[in-house]
Amino acid sequence: MDGELRFAVGRVYFAVLGLVTLYIGATEIILGSTGRSLEFGIVEMSGEFLLWRGLILFSAGMFYLSGIKNFKNIHQQAKVLMASLMIWIVAGVKIFSMILESIPGEEGWFNTFEGFLASYSPPYIPSLFLLPFSLVVLYYIRTLDRKEK
Repeated sequence: MDGELRFAVGRVYFAVLGLVTLYIGATEIILGSTGRSLEFGIVEMSGEFLLWRGLILFSAGMFYLSGIKNFKNIHQQAKVLMASLMIWIVAGVKIFSMILESIPGEEGWFNTFEGFLASYSPPYIPSLFLLPFSLVVLYYIRTLDRKEK
């Protein structure tokens, strides 16, 4: 793919991802400040850290949107990487807590196999859905690294 076209596609991609992340973050901030929760299909916005997750996702959305201005510049791509890192941290903490919660059982020290698998069932927080889409930044870092050598 041509370099100009690659960066134009990247700008559009991260603009859309930034808007979605910003919207999810704003929704979580509003829900967290009012003490409410929202469950829509397999997505759930609730929990004790809802306000903090919302602030982090809102900031990540702002980083995405501010990083697309001159997307070829390494400093702008660093903003996009920072936004992706923020999503990775929030989603990684949730994945880690899901793993730790699935080990102990209700009656014994260890959970049964069925109980272990049931602990990974929906609903999930929105950061887990944003995680695979935020990994695209690794492609742009890789192409930028190749271009400089």
